[in-house]
Amino acid sequence: MRKFKKAFNSNIEVSRLLVIMAFWLIFMAVMQGGKFYSGKNFLTMAGQFPEYGLMVLGGMLPMITGGIDLSLVGTANFTSILCVFLAVRMFGADGTMPFGFIVVFFLIAAIVGVCVGSLNALLVSRLSVPPILATLGVNELLLGLNIVMTGGAAISDFPKEFCDFFSQNIGGFLPRKVIIFILIAFLVWFLLEKTTYGTKIRLYGTNAHVAEFSGINTTRLLFKTYILSSVCAALGGLMMLATYSSARADYGSNYTMQAILLMVLGGVSPNGGKGKVSGVITAIILLKFIESGINRFKSVSTYYVTLIWGAVLILALVMDYFGEKPRKVRVKKQG
Repeated sequence: MRKFKKAFNSNIEVSRLLVIMAFWLIFMAVMQGGKFYSGKNFLTMAGQFPEYGLMVLGGMLPMITGGIDLSLVGTANFTSILCVFLAVRMFGADGTMPFGFIVVFFLIAAIVGVCVGSLNALLVSRLSVPPILATLGVNELLLGLNIVMTGGAAISDFPKEFCDFFSQNIGGFLPRKVIIFILIAFLVWFLLEKTTYGTKIRLYGTNAHVAEFSGINTTRLLFKTYILSSVCAALGGLMMLATYSSARADYGSNYTMQAILLMVLGGVSPNGGKGKVSGVITAIILLKFIESGINRFKSVSTYYVTLIWGAVLILALVMDYFGEKPRKVRVKKQG
């Protein structure tokens, strides 16, 4: 019993989510077992979450520093639109794109991520613009560019080899998009847990002045953080392109709210200094289970999903506040 309690308290955010997940899975087994527990349903869920899951993995890094990145969706759509334009320019709307050209799409995502992330970091670190305003402004800038480039319409006439490649499953059960998500999740986990980068951004998020006086190059740290966030968002844009088989200026407009919800629900503190990949991934899986489960009930309108996520976000913020309060009291007593 003591070992179980110790394991539960060692990562309380994940433990709390696993308990909620267990109750939800039991509820779905009783209410919609035949529809929910099917290979087709789980395969569908696995193919849908990587696109915003990648944005969450990237977005958690600025939040650990005490900032936020609201340009995730704009970056994702900008990337997909650029890739579509390039493919049409080189091979025509009805042409055939060589398999190797898929690598170019990932190169474009990396370049877009570096450019957008650098702009965000420049505004935050050099011009001292609050992260919420800086990244919101960049997102609106990208949205405007996307609308100008597409005329506000979806672009679906382009070579579909990229979409076909990522719509296939490995072994018949593992979507290729999930492989990309796993690789990025491992990379982010490695950076946070096995390198000094993770220590530095947690220290910066806890107290930026202490981090600066301890000799950390905070400007370089913020540039690295926002670039990583934007690269993850750009890769999420490629997964969106594969899912929708089209590019548009405002695809995934609700992903920003979902990303923030998942970060906070997964234990990333909005005040900075705390956050783990394990908590965020658990929150992503839980959200997908809940979303898929709600869709099984025909009497429940999909319009209620946004209402539910808003309520869950407020609940997560309240839980984070009361979870941080005892820790701050202990620190104050020790001081």
